[in-house]
Amino acid sequence: MGMSVTISAARAQDAEHILKLQYLCYQSEAELYGDYAIEPLTQTLDDLRAEIAEGHALVARLGDEVVASVRGRVDENGTARLAKLIVHPRMQRHGLGGRLLDAIEDRIAAERAARRFQLFTGHRSEGNLRLYRSRGYLPVAREQTGPRLTIVTLEKTAEAREYIASA
Repeated sequence: MGMSVTISAARAQDAEHILKLQYLCYQSEAELYGDYAIEPLTQTLDDLRAEIAEGHALVARLGDEVVASVRGRVDENGTARLAKLIVHPRMQRHGLGGRLLDAIEDRIAAERAARRFQLFTGHRSEGNLRLYRSRGYLPVAREQTGPRLTIVTLEKTAEAREYIASA
C-alpha cells in the first residue's frame, strides 16, 4: 500500500527537518559550482526559524517525513520572492517540485499582495531552469557572483500565473 504526498504549511517543529533536507539537497548544487560555502549549506537553524515565521513556508510530507519544502515572502513592492525549493533526491523527477511551486504561488496569491513572482538559480542548474520555465518564469537578470557562478533571476507576473493556471 503506497502513501501519497501531502502539501501543507510548515510548522515551527518542521524547521530542523527542513534544514537537514536543505543540507542534503544543496550538496549537488555545491558540487556543480565547486562552492560548499553557499548560503543554504551555512544557514543556521535560528535563521531558518525566522524565515519560516516571517514568510510563507510549505512542506511536502510522505507520511510523517518531510520530503520537500519551499519558502517565499512578499516584499513592499509586491514581489513574491520564492526560495529554496528543495525535493529529497529519491523523490525528484516525479512532479513534486512543480506541485510545491504551484502551491506556494497559490498561497501567496490568496493574499492578493503579489504583483509578480520571482526566484533565482545558478546558470548551470538546468533542471531548475527547465522547471521554472515550464511554470511560465522568464529570465530577467543575470549576475556573476563568482568565478564559477552566475545567478539567473526569473520572474512572471501575477497575471501570467493566472493565465498559466487556467490553461
